[in-house]
Amino acid sequence: MVGTVSDVYETLRQQLRGSGVEVLIPDSEGYEASIKRWSDHCEKRAACVVRVSGPQDVSRTLQFAKANGIPFVVRGGGHSTSGSASIEDGLVIDLSKLRKVTVDPEARTIRAEGGTNWEDVDVEAAKYGLATVGGTVNHTGVGGLTLGGGYGYLSGKYGLTIDNLLGVEIVLPSGEFVTASRTQHADLFWAIRGAGQHFGVTTCFILQGHPQPNPVYSGLLLFTPDKLSQVVDFVNKFDTANDGNQAIAWGFSDAPPPVSGPVVLAHIFHNGTQEEGEAFFADLLALEPIANDAASIPYERVNSQLNDTAKWGGRKVFGGGAFKLPIDAGFVAALRGEFMDFVAAHDGMRESLMLFETIPWQKIAEVGNADTAFSNRGEYYNVATVLKWHDPKLDDEVLAFSRGLLKKASAGVAVPPNTDGSAASKDVHQSQEGVGLYGNYAEADVPAEAIYGGNVKRLQELKSKYDPDNLFDRGTRLAARPVNVVN
Repeated sequence: MVGTVSDVYETLRQQLRGSGVEVLIPDSEGYEASIKRWSDHCEKRAACVVRVSGPQDVSRTLQFAKANGIPFVVRGGGHSTSGSASIEDGLVIDLSKLRKVTVDPEARTIRAEGGTNWEDVDVEAAKYGLATVGGTVNHTGVGGLTLGGGYGYLSGKYGLTIDNLLGVEIVLPSGEFVTASRTQHADLFWAIRGAGQHFGVTTCFILQGHPQPNPVYSGLLLFTPDKLSQVVDFVNKFDTANDGNQAIAWGFSDAPPPVSGPVVLAHIFHNGTQEEGEAFFADLLALEPIANDAASIPYERVNSQLNDTAKWGGRKVFGGGAFKLPIDAGFVAALRGEFMDFVAAHDGMRESLMLFETIPWQKIAEVGNADTAFSNRGEYYNVATVLKWHDPKLDDEVLAFSRGLLKKASAGVAVPPNTDGSAASKDVHQSQEGVGLYGNYAEADVPAEAIYGGNVKRLQELKSKYDPDNLFDRGTRLAARPVNVVN
């Protein structure tokens, strides 16, 4: 790299002139807003943020970064708590201007640009009576959720988001712009479905839409803590009671006013009428929740119902594990006690929550763990901690607590290998169905085997083919390997 830092990025600005791109450095108007992230602890002062307007901008920026030895990251929705969308002193390729969604109602396909969020997709698809498998909070990015797998309220009926992905348009590390699908670059398409962030910058997703002309029954129920065992009793029947059209995310938190205080929460979903939904969740509703906003609503509103629990600002970390049903109510009560004690003992943590995401696994498990790079399919469910705090001095303590609690919660299902790559402790059974850890909930230092299981070797070989210089190395946990190595 030649010249001062400002000279270098001025050269990039000149190369991108006329395309509608924004090249921001720390003294540029708009720079401070461009480095904001969902979690404050992920905000880092990049040397330059390039807000691209299309694939050509991405290609030129990638080639410039490679030629000048500049490390970079890609920013989609800005939600990642692993920090993979932020960088200190390097370059950010920011996709937030790429927000166009186009629906083909005859083909029932949805074309979403790389910077879209789920509200963009849900609202546009609904105009045509369609929906696809999206996230559970609508201001998260389509790209991050999709490339890592994608669970949503429609997963019980249609599988993961990647199971509804028909193709992508992606800028490779070489700068080449290609389409990947089952018939074009099929090996890359295999990798993108679960490990897409390792192989390039995805600028467009083509998703399968499904008819969704009718409202759904959905909303949040809050219970006093003494109802926890009865909530667990209801959930333990879910495996056999659901028909793929229901989901429930349940757990515990400290509710804000007007409720105020520790609560057990349950966000319920039924893809059907209110009468059907109330019949399915009758035993829960009979527990006399202290708050109940469940109602018949348009599908496109469902992914907004938990937005208040996922506001921007403050320090946050997402951690993940897995649990099976039936689950012992006493075991859950012990987890709740440990969680609530930790939250109560630290200032500014009362908005934290622990969620057991009970989304039917049957349709998801119809696809094998080797059929895509995603390797978390099995007869189990995700459990997550969403810890929120403000004091940077608590960062390490909060992260260690999250890991420890999730290891306990996941006992008997699966546990990630230790961060040094060694095997997990022998007292915890490693599931043969899948890894038991959702990659989108994983921290940056978790090894590749914990996320991709038996798919690691093939992914490394594809890295050698598509990204031999390992340019996409921020939190990837993968490195290219020679394809002719024999083990």
